[in-house]
Amino acid sequence: MAVKIRLLRMGKIRNPQYRIVVADSRTKRDGRAIEYVGIYQPKHDPSVIEVKSERVQYWLSVGAQPSEAVQRILEKTGDWQQFKGLPAPPPLLVAPEKANRQAAYEAEAKAAAGIAETPAKPAKKATKVAAAPEAAAAKPAQTKAADPAEPNREAVAETAEDPAGAGADAS
Repeated sequence: MAVKIRLLRMGKIRNPQYRIVVADSRTKRDGRAIEYVGIYQPKHDPSVIEVKSERVQYWLSVGAQPSEAVQRILEKTGDWQQFKGLPAPPPLLVAPEKANRQAAYEAEAKAAAGIAETPAKPAKKATKVAAAPEAAAAKPAQTKAADPAEPNREAVAETAEDPAGAGADAS
């Protein structure tokens, strides 16, 4: 029985995701596999490649033949060079860690409450606040303290309907 290490396609249309499997060469591409030895997700940036090196080395040692695509993947991870006794390849690119959104939120909340020191971003806001008194000095007569009990007359006038009808003359 000829055994191959090949890709089993999963995922959706235009979003391929593969499992690296050890399977009988006579089975279908997406058919039954003997063992799952890794995953490959080419759409991520950088591509996700996870391989169980011990199991791949075992299957290569007992005569399993990798497909061309799997051989290229194994060359990137260094498993093929390890099997052939060649020098190791350069390290793979690794995706940067995602920013901890909860920690950033807590830091912003503390900064807003005045508990902790403000991060670098609010320093820009401080420069804008320093410019605001100059603008307020230029327009002191236009600003008026709003009384919550008294509705804004401009807003009421804009939303009020024409009492005589749509565009009809009142005379």
